[in-house]
Amino acid sequence: MAELPSLFLASLNPDTRKQAEQNLHALSVQPGFLPVLLRLVLETTQDRSVRLAASVFFKNVVKNKWEDEEAPVPEADKAALRSALVAAMIQLSTPGDKTIRAQIAESISLIASVDFPERWSDLIDNLVSSLSPSNYSVNIGVLQTAHSIFVYWRAATRSDALFTVINLVLKSFSKPLLQLLQHTSNLLLTNAPGDATSTPELRAQAQVLLVDLYYDLTCQDLPPDFEDTYASFFGPTDGIFLKFLAWDPPQLRGDPDDTTASLPSQIKTGILEISELHVKLFPEVLQASHAVPALVSSVWELIGGGKRNSIGDDGLVSQSLRFISTAIRSGHYKELFSSKDTISNLLQGVVVPNIVLREHDIEQFEDDPLEYIRTDLSLPAASGLGLGSHDAMTRRQAAADLVRALVSSGLEAETTEVAGAYINQGLQEYNNNKTKGGSWKSKNTAVYLLTAVATRGSTTQQGVTSTNTLVDVVRFFSEHIFQDLQAPAGSVHPLLQVDAIRYLYTFRTQLTKAQLLSVLPLLVTHLSSDNYVCYTYAAISIERILFIKQNNQLLFSQADVHESARPLIDALLKKIEQAGTPEKVAENDYLMRCIMRVIITARSSLVEGYASILARLVNILGVISKNPSNPNFDQYIFESISALIRFITAARPDTLTAFEQALFGPFTFILQSDIDQYIPYVFQLLAQMLDLHTQEVPAAYRELLPFLLTPAAWTQKGSIPGLVKLLKAFLSHDAKHIVANNQHMNVYGVIQTLLKSKANDAWGFELLQAVYQSLPLPVLADARRALVMEMLSRLQTSKTDKFVYYFVLFLLFVSAVNVEGLTPDFTVEVFEGIQPNLWSQILANFVIPQAPKLPTKDRKVAAVGLTKLLTQSSYMLRDSAVQAWPPTFAALVKLFSDPQYLTKNDEDPDAAITTIDFEEQNTGYQASYSRLAASEGAKLDPVAYVRDPREFLGQELVRLSKTDPRVKALLAANPDVAPFVQGLANSGYVV
Repeated sequence: MAELPSLFLASLNPDTRKQAEQNLHALSVQPGFLPVLLRLVLETTQDRSVRLAASVFFKNVVKNKWEDEEAPVPEADKAALRSALVAAMIQLSTPGDKTIRAQIAESISLIASVDFPERWSDLIDNLVSSLSPSNYSVNIGVLQTAHSIFVYWRAATRSDALFTVINLVLKSFSKPLLQLLQHTSNLLLTNAPGDATSTPELRAQAQVLLVDLYYDLTCQDLPPDFEDTYASFFGPTDGIFLKFLAWDPPQLRGDPDDTTASLPSQIKTGILEISELHVKLFPEVLQASHAVPALVSSVWELIGGGKRNSIGDDGLVSQSLRFISTAIRSGHYKELFSSKDTISNLLQGVVVPNIVLREHDIEQFEDDPLEYIRTDLSLPAASGLGLGSHDAMTRRQAAADLVRALVSSGLEAETTEVAGAYINQGLQEYNNNKTKGGSWKSKNTAVYLLTAVATRGSTTQQGVTSTNTLVDVVRFFSEHIFQDLQAPAGSVHPLLQVDAIRYLYTFRTQLTKAQLLSVLPLLVTHLSSDNYVCYTYAAISIERILFIKQNNQLLFSQADVHESARPLIDALLKKIEQAGTPEKVAENDYLMRCIMRVIITARSSLVEGYASILARLVNILGVISKNPSNPNFDQYIFESISALIRFITAARPDTLTAFEQALFGPFTFILQSDIDQYIPYVFQLLAQMLDLHTQEVPAAYRELLPFLLTPAAWTQKGSIPGLVKLLKAFLSHDAKHIVANNQHMNVYGVIQTLLKSKANDAWGFELLQAVYQSLPLPVLADARRALVMEMLSRLQTSKTDKFVYYFVLFLLFVSAVNVEGLTPDFTVEVFEGIQPNLWSQILANFVIPQAPKLPTKDRKVAAVGLTKLLTQSSYMLRDSAVQAWPPTFAALVKLFSDPQYLTKNDEDPDAAITTIDFEEQNTGYQASYSRLAASEGAKLDPVAYVRDPREFLGQELVRLSKTDPRVKALLAANPDVAPFVQGLANSGYVV
């Protein structure tokens, strides 16, 4: 592995990256690789870029292979790493190694999430024993390691298992942590002298981590050690946390122009995060400490009157405002905030100064418009943020949230009156000085403040859902906003036009359909604006307006956008096409999302111009294929293509050939070039088009099938669902050809491979269900035993709850489906052939206990499957198995306890596509599956031949009882089912 440094250097060069990465992945499966790689990371004589690249690769290998099913990290390597990693973090404690240390810290947290405490029992003891009262260089490494492990508790769901781990950590870690926090606080507050390993800067870095750990260890509950020392930290006069809110040593302040927070600012922010958490979780303890009034006073001193205006202090100011908002919402401190004077002081001192746009905001609007939009759209929840959710919130958003907190806490009238004065003042200043250069800022501030005071409830998906009854948002729009929305470009400041569009975006659900239709053309006009933020916000607003629902139905239909859809799409495509480079083309995913939404809304009304739209989308796909860079944009462009296929071919089936001719070339290029980000989409679109064929499958698809059945096609985890969907389409439309070419044996091999995998077994069962529905039974008979043996092997060696669920569902599915010649015995006899009476064991251990627990979506299949097992299986009535009949029937009766889920309702065939919403999609490229909702129709009912499962059961029992007199006794064997049997009799099904 001596070539590792050169390989990492090569991986940083675009020309040699792919080959270097392939070589590194080949080496990564060798025993001893990770310990060697860690040594390279720690080797200070190596090029720093090599060490950083190696640390990132180390983290990724840990993430992907530590518990991998096929090629996991060898146990010897795991043990070696667990012994070495804490020492490695200490070795990386120097300031120059901060970014490398972060990668190793994340690696430790990944390993700990799997191995701690069972296989890494000495981890906490090693951390505690490494802490030092004087060497803060070492402490930083230890504390960052601990924080990287404990930080995940913040978002974890409360459970016995979680508290077992927390209590184990607290037993060894809480006292040393609190002692070190008090000791470090004393050193910093007294500015005690120290050597090179205990400088003020190193102590402050450690204090940031100590405060983070205080949050980690109290985010679920207040441990006894923390409760015992509460007064020393939260005391209103001499509490350590209160002292640090006023602590501001000149040597640690940093440059006022710094964009990153100074260490004192980070410490203050962390303390206020803890205070906000404790207001929510431990209100009684915090009230008893009398800390909140003192904290509020400290916050006022910190940020009141527009103090701390630098970018580096944004986090501190936002968190300060969030703390006040949380205290207001708690309802425990009404006496602090309820007077009109206090509300006036809050608005004047901390709200308005932080709503006013700064030069930095205006520069960002002009120079980095996409970041301006993303920041502006990161809306907080109106009800306050969840525990541990340190969402990015700008000063403006935090200030607006404080106003909303006042409005929602019974102070609506007072807050509206005070805010109204500022709003009117800002509007008047603008109206009196429209020609003055900066007067637009007054109106911008007024509009933002009005939006805040008018909002009572909101969601990211629907905008404002309830408003302050004292504010008429529609009237304000007519009197102050509409004029800017319709103003010609250049006649008002572009930020006022953005404000107008944003206002419409925010209050879209408060306007009627007629009002929205009247302003939609103005938004379309803004798509042609030269201002990046303006045309992007127009696209965002159009997309969200078209997504509005009333009574779970989309408000706008294709009739509403019939005339505007094509010009709208044309304007959006022009903006994307003019971007130039692949990265710039894919940069603005808001534009592509709007195209997707217009296509989904316009549907078949795009038939006349679809070919041009498709050609332009394919050209854009060709450009971005050269360097995939934005997963959101990719999702939307493939969704747009899928939606075009869906709606255009529905209106004109003859267009399918045109879609195939346009797409097969680019898809072939993607597959041959192994563009792994796009391959999952390609498989789904191929499946979608193949499913539309009603006659013989074209040769182009058949030529692809041999590749789909090779192991290489299944190596990328994210491709597996799309591949399964495509193979299901082949089975459904071309089963005879598959059998004639003996390709069904390869399909069985794929299924066996999938069933072996804990990650992919569900897809194996889904494909197997399709096989049972599509292939001739004589062909299937040869493979039954091998497939069942694979299932039994999993049940014996690596059973999971998920596997048991799919196993039981499969057995009931193949019993239930209406396939010629397929009876329940077709599967039962396989188990009996392996071992006599094995089927009775399968029933007793899996089917009977699991069937009543199946989710509602599977209950009709389960009911029909159990009914056919009971009434159509000869095995079930043999002397050796008949004892299983009564408990199986009892399981079926339990299924009928939720009868509303046993009748298949008529589904909206477009249900999946009308709910497409990617507001939360920001995860980047992953191996996970990116589902194309537009490619999916309504899920077919595999037992559609049964209208009412209860009637079906009654009919089958009556039929069986005429040929087998034992049925009556079997039904009477369990008294618990007697009421159900009587109910059947009352309905005319007398046994």
